[in-house]
Amino acid sequence: MVEYRIDRHSGVATYVQIVQQTKQALRMGLLEPGDRLPTAREVVEATAINPNTVLKAYRELEREGLVEARRGLGTFVRRSLGTATADTPLRAELEAWAGKAREAGLDRDDVAALFTAVLDQHFTADADADDTHLDTHSQGDPS
Repeated sequence: MVEYRIDRHSGVATYVQIVQQTKQALRMGLLEPGDRLPTAREVVEATAINPNTVLKAYRELEREGLVEARRGLGTFVRRSLGTATADTPLRAELEAWAGKAREAGLDRDDVAALFTAVLDQHFTADADADDTHLDTHSQGDPS
């Protein structure tokens, strides 16, 4: 079961936080197809937010095909995302690295900025390579 944590000072809309946290749980394998999301009432009791906010988040997840509402039963996961399970060896390496970053005096925002820069470097390069690959093929190059 996912437990939502709402950061009222983040500047991110509450329903978006619920959507993001649900997607993260789907990516981490904490939610699997067939699992039931907490009811709107349960989320409201745990987070003290408006029930319409929870319903808005669940509608967004349903629109994206990630969950489905079953009348009278609740909202259930339809499909998972990604393959980054919670117990992957990469997570252990990342935790060790985050510990080193904290020991080095970096705060959360510093780490997030550094991590995002590295992600952009690696994954943007892949996207650029894919674009180049597509451009080459679209110009008739057989390679």
